[in-house]
Amino acid sequence: MQGTETEEFDVVVVGGGPAGSTVATLVAKQGHRVLLLEKEVFPRYQIGESLLPPTVHGICGLLGVTEEVQRAGFQVKLGATLRWGANPDLWTFRFGDNPEVPESNSYSFQVERMKFDQILLENAQRCGVDVRQNAQVTSTVGGQEDEGHRVRGVRYTDAGGREHEISAAFVVDASGNKSRIHKQVSGGREYSDFFRNIALFGYFKGGKRAPAPNQGNILSIAFDSGWFWYIPLTDELTSVGAVVRADRADRVRGDREGALRGLIAECPLVRDYLAGTELITEGTYGRIRVRKDYSYYSSRFWWPGMVLVGDAACFVDPVMSSGVHLATYSGLLAARSINSALAGSVTEEAAFREFESRYQREYAMIYEFLVFFYNAHVDEKSYFWQAKKLTGFPASELQAFVTLVGGRGSGDVGLVSDHSAGDGPAPDAAAALADAASASETVGTAQPSGTGLDEELAMSAWIPYTLPEREQLWLPEALRGFSERDVGELVPAGTGLTWEFAKVPGAGR
Repeated sequence: MQGTETEEFDVVVVGGGPAGSTVATLVAKQGHRVLLLEKEVFPRYQIGESLLPPTVHGICGLLGVTEEVQRAGFQVKLGATLRWGANPDLWTFRFGDNPEVPESNSYSFQVERMKFDQILLENAQRCGVDVRQNAQVTSTVGGQEDEGHRVRGVRYTDAGGREHEISAAFVVDASGNKSRIHKQVSGGREYSDFFRNIALFGYFKGGKRAPAPNQGNILSIAFDSGWFWYIPLTDELTSVGAVVRADRADRVRGDREGALRGLIAECPLVRDYLAGTELITEGTYGRIRVRKDYSYYSSRFWWPGMVLVGDAACFVDPVMSSGVHLATYSGLLAARSINSALAGSVTEEAAFREFESRYQREYAMIYEFLVFFYNAHVDEKSYFWQAKKLTGFPASELQAFVTLVGGRGSGDVGLVSDHSAGDGPAPDAAAALADAASASETVGTAQPSGTGLDEELAMSAWIPYTLPEREQLWLPEALRGFSERDVGELVPAGTGLTWEFAKVPGAGR
């Protein structure tokens, strides 16, 4: 291409969100030349504000940003509080309900993504990643339609309109659900027949908080048309979203503000929590946004020379806040595979077969559990039992549930271990943990709402699908078998940034 500037890197990462920053940083830490191309200019808005502990403690520790995240002042999250299923009362679980998890790892954060994502992106740059913003990737070099089939790089346009061609051993697509290049790997996406939901969400000044120590918990409330998330981002900022099932899609058409207020009026508890608040109408948080048909998956997550991570590969209903977890975990898995292939210690095929197996298994396990979780005819004890059935966790049903929804179902050492070198949690996190340790309430007990609305809540029991429908829509055919598929031919080596062959009888190259 005449007038096109050509450069060469070991790896080019498309997208600077948590998935892209994670894989770029962990590959650069191994001494490889990494280019990260981001189409926007940070800080930029993004949804997905409720994090799980493995991202905060495992991934952030590997990235080297634990202390910076602790100092950022994000709202401490000890677990979740729900009005869900056959139980008409609110019930709460905490990440610390699994005694096998150290107390120092038993919390997470609610984050403003523009701040959290910028921490990760700036850290990538400090670790040697060449970060270029306002860079729009237009196509891959090579790929399925090319004679050699292998993806060999990308083309992008900079802010001044100049075209560039990047040659690289590996391309990582971390450009999210709006990726322009994912079809070079997947050939297309398959959208879930079960989770055909629409999310409508905005932000409010203020809002009620749950009693201590659960004031930072995400609140998930089922109602007739779907369910609400209620996320306390700061003392004065609350993220509120309604996830509406497809047969109620008419509720979100037309006037978005009117639609959101109408849905809030339909849900007594959320209506009470937002009493006297003001909808934000200006600035970054001043828009009411919509996401639709957002549960999807790719039948393939890698192709010679290219790998999909984060939302470029898959996404599932956000009721258990798994989005950033799947993004950062896939970034870790991809980094291990790229580092091993570049070092020549493991073949590319073996490395990425391990990546794909682990990533698809994690997605399938979460997907399958959430389908069961949408059954409103059972109480929380049945959800706990289903988590134990899926994970095979040897301890109690409650511990299995907390392990699964807390992002530790894979048992991956990179997510379970605390890699930070800090002196412990920040003061606000330490105070929240102390409050939790002294609290007498237990999982499944009713939490006071202070409004006397229990009878009204019980009358609005949510039944999204009948049981026969749920069974018919259990797990997509493309994902069947992944939740039982064996992983572990390769295991994390050394610092956790590469693979090695498992040292067990029968494991070989």
